[in-house]
Amino acid sequence: MKTKTDSWLISEYRNGNEKTLSILIERHQKDLFSFIFYKLMDEDLANDIFQDTFMKIIVTLKEGRYNEEGKFILWAKRIAHNLIIDHYRLKSKHIKVSETSYENDEFSIFDLISGKEENIEERLISQQIQDDLMKMLIFLPQNQQEVIKLRFFDGLSFKEIADQTETSINTTLGRVRYALINLRKIMEEHNIILTR
Repeated sequence: MKTKTDSWLISEYRNGNEKTLSILIERHQKDLFSFIFYKLMDEDLANDIFQDTFMKIIVTLKEGRYNEEGKFILWAKRIAHNLIIDHYRLKSKHIKVSETSYENDEFSIFDLISGKEENIEERLISQQIQDDLMKMLIFLPQNQQEVIKLRFFDGLSFKEIADQTETSINTTLGRVRYALINLRKIMEEHNIILTR
């Protein structure tokens, strides 16, 4: 049974063979859980997201909405990634989001673009804020520009940024911190107010 492809297992599951789902889960659980855990660094939360991911997979398969676009595991990771983003969006409605590992940052310009459901007007304002931010980024050193773009525009984790820029996590955290300090100075010097 182990040699059966993911596509075959999915097809069998859709045809009513419930056992093939457990084979599919077993086959990918370690990879998927690791992917989730390293984005969150919290085992309990990672377990919750892992469960939610498979619930979403099951619903999608049962409703026949899964399109064979390639590897099952990539699709599963995309679902998990979206659930992680949803988790942080929900959290940001209730708690101030800090983009560094420091608790004492009293204000972050990026709090203004952390997502909630937006109407057209709010989307335009968000776009304006992002445009203003992009203009301010040119005043930063290249390495600080890079980490800000990767972190806040591409949504990469600090570990992913460290891997991509071939630096340590501490260096990455330091660059983000200095970039934010510099952006605040730029805002003060140029009287830029980012607000909704």
